[in-house]
Amino acid sequence: MKTHHYIFLTTALFVGLFYDQDMGLNLGILGIIYTILNFFKTPERNKTRTFYILTVTSILSGIAFAWYGDFPSFLAVATSLLLLAYKSRNRKMKILFLIPVFITNVLTSICRIFMFDKWLPQRNVPGMWQKIMAFVLIPFILISAFFGIYAVGSDHFAALFTEYELDLNLWQIFCLSILGFFIAFNFWNYAIEKLIYKNHYYLDNDFQKNAQEPKATYSFLDLDAERMSGIVSFFCLNILLVFFIITYNYEQFYEVSKTPVQLSEETHERVNAVIMSIIMAILVIMFYFKSGFNFDPKAKLLKILAKVWIVLNAVLILSAAAKNYEYIVSYAFTYKRLGVFAFLILSLVGLGLTFIKIQRQKRNAFLFNSMVWYFYGTILICSYINWGGFITSQNMKRKDFAVNYHFGSINFSEKSLMKYADEKNDQKLKRDLQNKIKAEKSKTFLSKIIYYQTIK
Repeated sequence: MKTHHYIFLTTALFVGLFYDQDMGLNLGILGIIYTILNFFKTPERNKTRTFYILTVTSILSGIAFAWYGDFPSFLAVATSLLLLAYKSRNRKMKILFLIPVFITNVLTSICRIFMFDKWLPQRNVPGMWQKIMAFVLIPFILISAFFGIYAVGSDHFAALFTEYELDLNLWQIFCLSILGFFIAFNFWNYAIEKLIYKNHYYLDNDFQKNAQEPKATYSFLDLDAERMSGIVSFFCLNILLVFFIITYNYEQFYEVSKTPVQLSEETHERVNAVIMSIIMAILVIMFYFKSGFNFDPKAKLLKILAKVWIVLNAVLILSAAAKNYEYIVSYAFTYKRLGVFAFLILSLVGLGLTFIKIQRQKRNAFLFNSMVWYFYGTILICSYINWGGFITSQNMKRKDFAVNYHFGSINFSEKSLMKYADEKNDQKLKRDLQNKIKAEKSKTFLSKIIYYQTIK
């Protein structure tokens, strides 16, 4: 099939799946169909290991949305399909260019739609008009004329058509067609500007050979002065960080216990401080270890001090994680407290990548290129796992279990709450759960969320 075949086919599928439906199983099906069609359309030269991984994660994301139908799974589907389309067109393009390419495609799509020679097959115009005239216009005129004659001659014949009311929402079909065509056009007719093609090497992970010569970054500092500046800076920062870790842990684990509200505020403030500290630490290392400065043979002490600083920052992250765990043990699981663990793990990954950057003399772009994939992995994990069910099942073991909070604020907790209602013989909770599940099960097929269909 040609590009225009894929565009029109997926537009029709979009209308068929979403007409008079809520978002649910239909989006998962659409995502899987897009992934399968893209697999057959992608040329063999672009079917790399990354392509196959993205194909699998796109299918899994479609299943996840069909199962849960929540925002994390929607984000996983959208991100997976964007990455898949991007890598299907050019296997060498760096992932950081995805955002500018996506924005460019959206902004220019209105104009590109009318560039018919770019996505529609080029044919003989007179011949095309002859076919339209022969197969559409002439039959339509003849049928209309004879319909008018027959309608005048027979009231019953006219009634066959005039008394029939077509039960279609034409406005909804029109809007869905426009949206479906817009999505399909931008997915299948992906455009990457020549300017981006020419400059993608700026985001390479490794230095080119002509950039491996040690030289000063600034005109007002020679190479020796810049190296000594880094040594002094990292030496002082290491001492400062050691004292901060000591005071940080003392305040967290040895000070007098406080109220839950005060403890919550202080925990979030300290975790935010840790995350900002890690971000600043990575930026400082990027400032010193850039361009040819990575290959300075006299910078061994500087590299050692930088690596020590990375290890100390990792200790700081582990301290914050320990405090967050203690906070969960005392006051139960919530989405935010699990989110803190996610941010801390990503911060630890960032430090690990920074260590690799120094050790293997990588460019700063290596950090961004790598972290994008870890963020994507985090989105996938958030969409594939029923965190609401996990939170509820763990908090049920507590004496201070808040039933109403988990019923109203925690998603996909119905299975655990039904078990809790049976154990406690809570008939009101059981009725509320049954009504909620019944309402979900009563939706039309394409609007259903599979999770609720698995609850007995």
